[in-house]
Amino acid sequence: QLQLVESGGGLVQAGGSLRLSCAASGRTFSNYAAGWLRQAPGKGREFVAGISWIETTTQYADSVKGRFTISRDNAKNTVTLQMNNLKPEDAAVYYCAADQAGVTRVASGRSQYWGQGTQVTVSS
Repeated sequence: QLQLVESGGGLVQAGGSLRLSCAASGRTFSNYAAGWLRQAPGKGREFVAGISWIETTTQYADSVKGRFTISRDNAKNTVTLQMNNLKPEDAAVYYCAADQAGVTRVASGRSQYWGQGTQVTVSS
């Protein structure tokens, strides 16, 4: 089993920044594509960003392109989401996800492994 634990959520004003981290354990993390999805109250879970096994491929939702950056450090078994210029509509619970099948699987919301989520609140 691959365990994923998110951290770094919190309250920030619109225009501010947050950095989310996902720590993986239990399996060789470099064998997994990883990413972030989010779910706002009353809405479905939506893809935010994904990254392939060795960082050759990244993918972003249109709504976050140019503001969010995903990266990973396989030596430290972590994947990070740097979020800049946050908007009130970015407020959600953010989930880390991972799957050996690749970024497309992560983006579909059907990843095999998920973290518990971390809350991001953006005040206007």
